[in-house]
Amino acid sequence: MPTTPLTPQFTTPYDPFQEPRREDCPWCGSRRLRTRLRAPDPLRHRAGTFTVDACGDCGHAFQNPRLSAEGLAFFHRDYYERQLEDFAARVLSARAVRRRHRATAWRLSALGEPESWLDVGTGHARFPEAAKEFFPYTSFDGLDPTARVEQALLEGRVEEAHRGYLTTPGMAARLRARYDVVTMFHHLEHTPDPRAELRAALTVLRPGGHLVVEVPDPACLFATLLGRWWLPYGQPRHLHLVPRANLCAELAGLGCAILVVDRRSPHIPYDLSAAVALSLAHAHPALHLAATPALALASALDHGGAPLVRRTRFSNAYRVVVRKGRG
Repeated sequence: MPTTPLTPQFTTPYDPFQEPRREDCPWCGSRRLRTRLRAPDPLRHRAGTFTVDACGDCGHAFQNPRLSAEGLAFFHRDYYERQLEDFAARVLSARAVRRRHRATAWRLSALGEPESWLDVGTGHARFPEAAKEFFPYTSFDGLDPTARVEQALLEGRVEEAHRGYLTTPGMAARLRARYDVVTMFHHLEHTPDPRAELRAALTVLRPGGHLVVEVPDPACLFATLLGRWWLPYGQPRHLHLVPRANLCAELAGLGCAILVVDRRSPHIPYDLSAAVALSLAHAHPALHLAATPALALASALDHGGAPLVRRTRFSNAYRVVVRKGRG
């Protein structure tokens, strides 16, 4: 008898792809939760919705119920990554992505000339590839839960490839105190336990080393304006959206010195164009063609308005740079 591929439906309280619903905030433990968003997976058309709750006390936003380990593995399969990358290419060109990576690397050149650097959540390792222009004597390694990092190793963009999360059993112990810099660009929101991932990042850093964390800003006004079409909600892949104050307090509590908190340069000018593209994700190809002028206009507004947007609460991301204590 023929079988069909396993496809999660997310409809029962015993769904193996989801954990039980939480009644408290995973960041501060408060039970003052409110529903911030209910949305289906915008890229893959299947039954069921995902919920993002927000804490009324600390502001932490999180997927509730959260994907289980099995669910995470399902959504990290390579074919899903390819579909996501195809969508991303329609919103931001490869040239724009490289320009953003180069600008970020240039800003981080203030860290000096580190000997070793680990890029966490590196994907195809496009950031290390761009950063080598500014750090020619630095050894770049990559870590990612998908096979993309292994391909990046084969293509010479990183010197070592590590598959998994920093919290994967044995990973942090194996990499303990190996790196002068650890970067996490839009990685923390994908992790089941952001606090554990931060502790693991500090474990692999040498004393006095630098940790760079860049994440979507849940306080961005585009989140309210665009709702389910705001790309950084990223359901079902994004499990946590951490407010800036929470992240800084956590890192300070771990003994780090806060060096930079930047809400301007990390802004990615794609909010309007991504919203248009998401709304058309399952439309007929003829509608895609008809909507091309609307997508072009949205992209023009995103990029033309970026210099102003970066200075307002519409900025969609923030970056924190800290130095690990020497104690």
